[in-house]
Amino acid sequence: MKTIIILGDGMADNPIEQLGGKTPLQYANTPYMDLLAKNGRTGRLVTVPAGYSPGSEVANTAILGYDLDKVYEGRGPLEAASIGYDMDPMDMAIRCNIISVTPEGTIKTHNGGNLSTEDAGPLLDLLNEKLGNDKVRFIRGIQYRHLLVIKGGSKYIVCNPPHDHPNEPWRELLVSPMANAPVEPGRMTAQETADLLNDLILKSYDILPLAPLNQKRAAEGKDLANIIWPWSGGYRPNMQTLMQQYPSVKSGAVVSAVDLIQGIGKYAGLDIIKVPGATGLWDTDYEAKTKAALDNLKTKDFVFLHVEASDEAGHDGDVELKVKTIENLDKRMIGPIYEETKTWAEPVCIAVLPDHYTPVEMRIHVGEPVPFIIYYKGIEPDEVQTYDEFTCVNGGYGILKLNEFMETLMRA
Repeated sequence: MKTIIILGDGMADNPIEQLGGKTPLQYANTPYMDLLAKNGRTGRLVTVPAGYSPGSEVANTAILGYDLDKVYEGRGPLEAASIGYDMDPMDMAIRCNIISVTPEGTIKTHNGGNLSTEDAGPLLDLLNEKLGNDKVRFIRGIQYRHLLVIKGGSKYIVCNPPHDHPNEPWRELLVSPMANAPVEPGRMTAQETADLLNDLILKSYDILPLAPLNQKRAAEGKDLANIIWPWSGGYRPNMQTLMQQYPSVKSGAVVSAVDLIQGIGKYAGLDIIKVPGATGLWDTDYEAKTKAALDNLKTKDFVFLHVEASDEAGHDGDVELKVKTIENLDKRMIGPIYEETKTWAEPVCIAVLPDHYTPVEMRIHVGEPVPFIIYYKGIEPDEVQTYDEFTCVNGGYGILKLNEFMETLMRA
């Protein structure tokens, strides 16, 4: 049996008055998710272990069955793998957003005013020209998501993800050392690393507003991509491949527009499928990603299909857009995948879930148990008839934790 996981990043939410007290998932028209729920089995999944922040790097790694206590090193190293940067053992790689802050000193957006990859390139070049040296290197990713490598840096620092702090004063959220941080031979101390990162942040706030892109945006009254924001750093992780963890998986692929997810896939031994037109936003090419997923599922055992759009809508606080992204996922991905694979001679197990909640009224990640569906021909259905955060409370799987989800798929 082949397996495909279709993950709507941040799709889960809370009831919203604007939607008549329904969640976006309840409100959206999702006939295929409901069909899979009615004919499959549902439940809820704990994707964030105790003691971890509800980031996508944590939740997606856990969904794939990895023990976070053994492999977790933050977003930076995962995105380094996706970008193609081969980390040195003494590197500390840290995610580096380019964000928008207001003249009053608050975080306006975590995404630099929806910064495009094309516009980001010259900004990264400028940062390397002004701030790069033998210890500091900025590496281009996609859109607002980039990488900062500190040679000999310490990972024992406290950083605040910018998407968790909209409208808050950014100077109060600068990097600090962890309490009782260990001193590691050959590396900076945690305090020295925090001081270096804060110096880079402050200097970037002087440099980036002068870039031609931001001068043009300022003249047009648009949000500026005017400061860097590093967070979630770590060293090179030590992960088994998915095939080593689950011998029934002989080959697999990940289809995603997001560096982080591609990085997890690379360490998991999956083929990284980069799809033209896949943006990581609401305007991503659903059809092209669906085709890529199906093409790879024809020749491989396992496909992880990741869609970022709902998470971005949640961070933007856009209720209508979040509903639209959920409906697009259902109509333009889940539907075609179900209709195509039901005709195949070899059965296909389809799983649908988010990685975490991204409530539009909070605009941050929340680590509540997420609703999931598992469907394949011949599965014994439970009593759930529709798919959402509340119906799945009564699902036949109950509450699964972390690697129990992947183990359940492998048993299928």
